[in-house]
Amino acid sequence: MNEKQTIHPQRKLLFSITTLLFVFAIIFLATTLRTPLTAVGPIIPYIREGLGISNVLAGFLTTIPLLAFAVVSPFAPRIARKFGMELTLFYSVILLTLGIVVRSIGNTVLLIFGTILIGVAISFGNVLIPSFFKLRYPYQVGLLMGIYTVAMNVSAGLAIGVSQPIAENTPFGWQGALGFPIILTIITLFVWLPLIKGEKVDLSTMTNTSSKEGTKLWKSPLAWAIAATMGFQSLLFYCTVAWVPSILMDQGLSPEGAGWMTSIMQYAQIPMTFLIPIIAEKFTSQRPIVLFFTFFYVVGFIGMLFEWTNLAFLWMICLGFAGGASFGLCMMLFTLRTKTAYEAAEISGFAQSVGYLLAAIGPVLFGYLFDVTNSWDVPNILFIIVAIILFIAGFISSKQQYIE
Repeated sequence: MNEKQTIHPQRKLLFSITTLLFVFAIIFLATTLRTPLTAVGPIIPYIREGLGISNVLAGFLTTIPLLAFAVVSPFAPRIARKFGMELTLFYSVILLTLGIVVRSIGNTVLLIFGTILIGVAISFGNVLIPSFFKLRYPYQVGLLMGIYTVAMNVSAGLAIGVSQPIAENTPFGWQGALGFPIILTIITLFVWLPLIKGEKVDLSTMTNTSSKEGTKLWKSPLAWAIAATMGFQSLLFYCTVAWVPSILMDQGLSPEGAGWMTSIMQYAQIPMTFLIPIIAEKFTSQRPIVLFFTFFYVVGFIGMLFEWTNLAFLWMICLGFAGGASFGLCMMLFTLRTKTAYEAAEISGFAQSVGYLLAAIGPVLFGYLFDVTNSWDVPNILFIIVAIILFIAGFISSKQQYIE
């Protein structure tokens, strides 16, 4: 490996070219981590019609990345220590670009293969970003996490809103709707080039102090509680992104209306994803946050269960508030419940591996339940049950304590 300067942790986000480059790089990286996934939900009917696939297989388009997250996440910290944080993230965006191209060709096999590549690539950003923040700016993790999650959700909402119009109104069809996130990945690669060539984060602080660190997580009740919180939060996110458009269309909304309602749900997350990490960092217990997002989840899902579509706008805002708050808290738990950047990376990899494996069940299960019952009642009831389970896991995880 070439010799390189190292950059050490800073207490404040000082105004400098280096800081601006770092923030812009994080913002653009964040835009690539959800758009390839959220673009799928509104165009599932077009993909089903174009390729002649079932609801179950369509659900796998959302599930496959989650399985990839589960498999790859534990290895991401080790790969970052070997090749460097910046270079690892840069190469992951290259792989993501390739996956988007392959997925958009218009063949069932390539659709699945490209989706696998996308899942593998996104895993690195998912796992490494919390520890990256803790390494660079350990006293500003909440602010950086807020910026990161806002960028992620703005772009995810944009993808939800524009994918259906692209599929319906352009000659590119659903393939073009799946492929447009490549614009963001290409921009991200250019923005990351200065970080690749410049100062690097000091990875010596990520050195493992115990050969039993990974084993310790498997025996920690707190680590499992964090993993469950991550898992059930992710299950709700990916199930709503995948199936809420179809639920709303079956309840009488047009495809365009369902797509934009789902986009509103995504945009409603934005204030929560910015504020919750900052708030969570300032308090020893985050249990009030858990109560907050559970309330909004239950209200939103009850509204969908009873098909009060004239208030769909309100239910989408409720689900958006809940999703943004729960995701923001999950990202902060990785740093709040650990003492070092290495531990943050390890618990992030562990929790996302276990959590996304759990979340992977959701989209396929919900599609299967609809195919069997020909109704969204059972899936909507299951949404409420999962929200209650998430409350229990989040309540345990939010007590002030560290993984020992």
